[in-house]
Amino acid sequence: MDFQHKREIMKNFVEVLQQCELFNGITKPDLLALLDRLSARQKSFGKNGFIFNAGDKTGLVGIVLSGVVHVIHEDFWGHRKIVSRIESGGMFGESFACVEIKRLPVSVMAVEKTAVLFINIQQILNHPSPASVFYTKLARNFAVLMAKKNITLIRKLENVTQTTTREKLMSYLSEEAKLAGKSTFSIPFNREELANYLSVERSAMSAELSRMRADGLVQYRKNHFQLLSGS
Repeated sequence: MDFQHKREIMKNFVEVLQQCELFNGITKPDLLALLDRLSARQKSFGKNGFIFNAGDKTGLVGIVLSGVVHVIHEDFWGHRKIVSRIESGGMFGESFACVEIKRLPVSVMAVEKTAVLFINIQQILNHPSPASVFYTKLARNFAVLMAKKNITLIRKLENVTQTTTREKLMSYLSEEAKLAGKSTFSIPFNREELANYLSVERSAMSAELSRMRADGLVQYRKNHFQLLSGS
């Protein structure tokens, strides 16, 4: 990475990078050196632009500098499901980069105008420098981050493996309320995105939400929800 490019990244996104879990405990001077070591490159994408397409060959990890991305899976007939949502400071592609999958089984799409920093994690995994302080921190941070991603996927699995649409909604909304620490909260999805995320049909989900409101289980307006004790 050339010096000017590195300066621009650090000038515009240093706070985001320092908040990224991968770089926990790494100082700004070490971060500058690390970006070189990881062959970091920044790229911008417009709304609904594809960052990766299923079938692509890539060993890169993406860090969202600004904007939001969805990791999505499409079947043979083009039915799309949202696997995960990643916001500023979050990462994607790390699992595939670690095991060097030849072709990606999922796509990654920018939900809005988005800037992404691409890094080559294999530069560290295959060519470690144990004497380097920031290498030790990076390796530990990476292990913690992977563990947290696994926990997130387990939580989603608990939601989507519920039998009925109502059970899926109640499981998801209950989890969001727990994360917010209160019964009133906002979710990051619109209706279409929520249906995709929970693997349900949108109109059936909207109808079920209306029934849940009539049953005194929930109140909502757009993506703002309040869980109730029920009638």
